[in-house]
Amino acid sequence: MRLPVSLGLSVCMLVGGLLAGDAAAADSPAFRGVRGDGHSDEQVPVKWSAQKNVKWREALPFPGHSTPVISRGRVFLTCANVNGTQRGLYCFDRQTGKEVWKRIVSFEKVEPTHKTNPYGASSPVTDGKRVVVWHGSAGLFCYDHAGKLLWKHDPGNVLHIWGYASSPVIYNDRVFLHHGPGVESFMMSLKLDSGKVLWKTKEAGGANDRNPRMVASFSTPVIASVGGVDQLICSMPTRVAGFDPGTGEVLWSIAGLPSPRGDLVYSSPLIAGNVGIAMGGYQGPRMGFRLGGSGDVTKTHRLWRVEDKQPQRIGSGVVVGDHVYVANAGPGTIECISVKTGKVAWKDRLPSGNAWGSTVRAGDYLYVTDQGATTHVFRPSAKKFELVASNGLGPGEKSNSTPAFSDGEIFLRTHSSLYCIAGPK
Repeated sequence: MRLPVSLGLSVCMLVGGLLAGDAAAADSPAFRGVRGDGHSDEQVPVKWSAQKNVKWREALPFPGHSTPVISRGRVFLTCANVNGTQRGLYCFDRQTGKEVWKRIVSFEKVEPTHKTNPYGASSPVTDGKRVVVWHGSAGLFCYDHAGKLLWKHDPGNVLHIWGYASSPVIYNDRVFLHHGPGVESFMMSLKLDSGKVLWKTKEAGGANDRNPRMVASFSTPVIASVGGVDQLICSMPTRVAGFDPGTGEVLWSIAGLPSPRGDLVYSSPLIAGNVGIAMGGYQGPRMGFRLGGSGDVTKTHRLWRVEDKQPQRIGSGVVVGDHVYVANAGPGTIECISVKTGKVAWKDRLPSGNAWGSTVRAGDYLYVTDQGATTHVFRPSAKKFELVASNGLGPGEKSNSTPAFSDGEIFLRTHSSLYCIAGPK
């Protein structure tokens, strides 16, 4: 049975007006798809290997965690060299995989990161005409599809021992960026056509090390309809906050993400109707809450919070019906969690390795790529883990990226290559 488009979700248009605008509906213009919720209505291949259903493979100059985005026959991806002194946006032809152009930004300052998080962790975003990319301390850049620089902005340095990872978001005529982690973390809005800063809302707290606590959020914000009004929602280090997209005002917040190990978040908030789900990192808690309200609504809107025996979560989950499906970075498990109660419906082992990439849905199936670049395909069943296929790309391949779906094809980024997976015509 084909899953309905809504799946009980609020409409979450990260690229405002995209479906009715210039870009094709089959494009995947942002991290986790057109709505930013990990859902695609594409029917894509279920089985492949290094020799089967690979339309093309293009070598990449450097590893990275960013997800490819697809728009108007082109694929955009970030790469950076080992020291982060050369950070680039790369454009490929989606039919052949051949490089069309690249734009490299030089950055000679020393910006810390972790060896497991190369400097190309942030995914680009496009509205079909322009492509916006964040290179951390090197700045925010906007190009047209031909590679012409339209504007650039320097939001400030990102100084954290684990680097940066949040991806920019386009909504109507604006760009949103969750800048951080580091001493100064904030949410900001810029005009898409000019790069003019419209507002900047600072987030309290910040740290670069474990003295006294590790503080960091790498979360990419989402746009969700709350009571019929669009809001910008993001998991910050200690709380989930709902912002007014027009002014940057924090409309409401829910506390509860910290754990004894730190104030840490990697994943994006998930939206299921009028309910949100957020998950802490570094074995931090998970919690569910009602959207909306005014001010600190923790006591009135938090529905549940589970702290004990949490896995390490880096990739975001995906909501299907009344459950969240999420693959964990450690210890190699995959879980099905009730939206209403937060209880685990089932937990199982991935056939191979941990997963840093996000879990995403295409058509009738869910997909997640583990660190060995094997993509596991399974059914969205609340009863048990129903594995359909495990698709490897050969020995030596590694990946911390998330699959992207466009026009019946899958685009996979590994540390060494960009793949287009396509079934027989």
